[in-house]
Amino acid sequence: MKITKVEINNHKKSMIVFTRKGEYELPFTRLDLRPTVRDPILEIFVDKELGGSAITYILKSGKENSVPLDAFLDYNQDPTYIKQMFLFELTVKAQKALKASKLSKNEVCRRMKTSASQLSRLLDQTNSRKSVDKMLELLAVLGISVRPQFDAA
Repeated sequence: MKITKVEINNHKKSMIVFTRKGEYELPFTRLDLRPTVRDPILEIFVDKELGGSAITYILKSGKENSVPLDAFLDYNQDPTYIKQMFLFELTVKAQKALKASKLSKNEVCRRMKTSASQLSRLLDQTNSRKSVDKMLELLAVLGISVRPQFDAA
């Protein structure tokens, strides 16, 4: 997903990015380099050098910082982003469990009734098109139980 536009809302002390999926706000308090009344944001833009998936802002003092789209998605609890991060965490856990396991990949495939190429896709952390169900099945075969944990917002 790419950022198409960015705006500052000084009244709410936040920045808003616009994507084709919608707009996402991020308060200044969540920034590493925070603007102040004495050191406000002079310039803000979608950073093409970062592939259009981050914004860069420059303060009056000359200091600059970039903020990736992920920071906006995380703050706004975007469901697609949350699912991708959950799949990533499950994948890393599965990779470590497979490495520590005495099971061969062939045995894991046999127990899951799947192919080696499907197992490879499940173990690829860049693949976000896999299902949570299959990841949970893989972890179960590897002897790892997953329990949901809900934190208060």
